[in-house]
Amino acid sequence: MDSHLEPLLRELMGAELRAERHRQRRTLAEVAAAAGVSMQHLSDVERGRKDPSSELLAAILGALGIEVPLLLLRAADASLLHAEDRSGTARQAGAAVLDLRSSPDGSHGAAAGARGPGAVQLRGAPSPPGAPGVTLLAAA
Repeated sequence: MDSHLEPLLRELMGAELRAERHRQRRTLAEVAAAAGVSMQHLSDVERGRKDPSSELLAAILGALGIEVPLLLLRAADASLLHAEDRSGTARQAGAAVLDLRSSPDGSHGAAAGARGPGAVQLRGAPSPPGAPGVTLLAAA
């Protein structure tokens, strides 16, 4: 696949299905059995090699205990992050990303203002003059 092309939806969804299975610490065999699909077919879906039918997708999501909207949101987020990584800037003018990720040691990104446990950072294109700002509050 050309590195300048957008990732395919099946690739984004497959990666998110695999990530969810790993978050749940479940094996391919466990999820495949619960979904009523072969391990090879589930593996192909997770790798983005096969487009799952809506019925198959529903069975896999049911086995994982998540719903379609959550999968689509995660796939969309992954696509936006992929585009941002390629360009080095936010996808659309004025777009911002609320970064809630932290490293295994509990530290956060080096952006100004992201300090301490529970800190978040808002990054993206600057707001136009006179536009309302965003205030983030943290509670312990």
